[in-house]
Amino acid sequence: MKNLLIVWHSQTGHNQALAQAAAQGVAEFADEVTLQMTRALDATLDDLLGCQALLLVTPENFGYMSGAMKDFMDRTYYPAQGKTLGLPYAVIIGCDNDGSGAVRAIERIASGYGWNRIAEPLINKGSKPTPEAVSRARELGQTLAAGVSMGLF
Repeated sequence: MKNLLIVWHSQTGHNQALAQAAAQGVAEFADEVTLQMTRALDATLDDLLGCQALLLVTPENFGYMSGAMKDFMDRTYYPAQGKTLGLPYAVIIGCDNDGSGAVRAIERIASGYGWNRIAEPLINKGSKPTPEAVSRARELGQTLAAGVSMGLF
């Protein structure tokens, strides 16, 4: 069975709602893919090394990913070097601005891990998740799970 890891951070619950929508999409593939949904501050190296796909869900704070998401990457980057090459990943950003700073930061670090982005970042602008963003988050979860279950990534 393949494992899909969702690492998320949310202070207001808005990004958690997007992570949960993605998890609902993954759940449609429960026969082929297991889901692990973990807060960024609780996610470990073992979680990362044990997954076959990764979804990062974070707010944009001051034009950057959340400190909790950066902490996850700081704790796992060097110990994971060379062990997660080609890992398919996707990103969901919640922001009041444009989300581009958080996306750039994550993509720069992800390239150092050697991960493979499989979808354009989903950026939800505004204080609450829009119905469109919730739907797209669910579809992103489906896409990751389907790709992993079929061995496309």
